[in-house]
Amino acid sequence: MEISQTKDFELVAKLNKPVHDLHFTLYPKYFKQYDYKKIKEEFKKLINNEKFIFLILQVNQEAVGYAWIEIRDYPENAFKKSYQSIYIHQISMIQTQRKKGYGTALMNYIYNLANEKGIDLIELDYWADNNIAKEFYKKQDFVKYREFVYKQL
Repeated sequence: MEISQTKDFELVAKLNKPVHDLHFTLYPKYFKQYDYKKIKEEFKKLINNEKFIFLILQVNQEAVGYAWIEIRDYPENAFKKSYQSIYIHQISMIQTQRKKGYGTALMNYIYNLANEKGIDLIELDYWADNNIAKEFYKKQDFVKYREFVYKQL
């Protein structure tokens, strides 16, 4: 198993399919069906943003998953002190490669990256009905510290 940073937006777009399909299944009102060409163009725009880091996990030289993370800077203001975090936008793993410890390996890589950069906070969010994410992050010892709510009108 190998984890490395990548700028290969085409590969990231392909690996995005499992997580995107899950989001579309759970929330078709908000998510479009997966369209490789359109997703690829979005990642092409995002991949060179210096705040974003894309990680690829390979097993036997085959890419089976990825993580999209961001280094976030929160400036000081009258209300808050300044701080940094690593924000996890997405983690996606090919269906047949789940439950093999690869997600945990990606998370450990992210934790080590945070330590190297002197960042002590990892943030993320997931959709309420995404039980796969909920259980995975619970195993990773994530705790809820804010809640995001809405009212549909």
